[in-house]
Amino acid sequence: MTPQTIQPTASAPAVATPAYAGIDFCNESQLSNIQRASKMFATSALVPQQYQVKVGGDQAIANCVIALDVASRIGASPLMVMQNLYIVHGRPSWSAKFLIATVNTCGRFEPLKFRFRDLGKVGTINGQNYGDLKDIECVAYTKAKGSDEVLESSPITISLAIREGWYNKAGSKWQTMAKQMLMYRAASWWTSVYAPELSMGMRTIEENEDIEDVAFEEISSTIAHEVESKTASEPLDFDGETGEIYEPPTATPTTPPATEAKAEGKLEGKPKAAQVEAPF
Repeated sequence: MTPQTIQPTASAPAVATPAYAGIDFCNESQLSNIQRASKMFATSALVPQQYQVKVGGDQAIANCVIALDVASRIGASPLMVMQNLYIVHGRPSWSAKFLIATVNTCGRFEPLKFRFRDLGKVGTINGQNYGDLKDIECVAYTKAKGSDEVLESSPITISLAIREGWYNKAGSKWQTMAKQMLMYRAASWWTSVYAPELSMGMRTIEENEDIEDVAFEEISSTIAHEVESKTASEPLDFDGETGEIYEPPTATPTTPPATEAKAEGKLEGKPKAAQVEAPF
């Protein structure tokens, strides 16, 4: 039997997991490809209006470029990013459900879970009695894959929402869907601490609406109080473009010139000359 020489088979090279990276705007070839893809998305009727060229024109194409850059950085579908990235008070914001889905599918963590605890009645906060309203606490938690350490968010409660002004603001969803808002806020806080790269430092829609609306209401009430206090005494004059209130000119007291007053004083204090009658 003729001995056979067995040649060792070369093992397949290990395939490295590609790291997500954003668009290199200095690379002309890559930027050209991104612009073509952006124009394609901008002509689609499936993307939101802020990305449609027939609505936003050139700005819509620029929005598509940004959405494609964000999608490439977090490893998500461009269409999914466009459907879940909104502008709230001039700030880009994620929908909370998209943020939760991103954490659950990133491959680093177990799916997010939520734990609730009944803290009793809210009671009286800032002088207002909330009657039988329950104070519920919510915590978002999960584990990193391959680890037994539980990663928990800071607790979010109904009483905290009241103190921060989220609960009582106009159109607040905290009064109609409190449990959902608790989970959304807890998930946002969890992501900000343990995986901020997934949200790219952006807040959720609900969080930006709460924070910005409360700040707006505080400033508006201050201006209203100032206007009311000044209109009680005299009419106001203000700049129609900036809203700046002009202060009314202060009346200066009319006093006689110092030289005249001094001269009058000298005359009053000076003795009159004696009148001498001429003899006849």
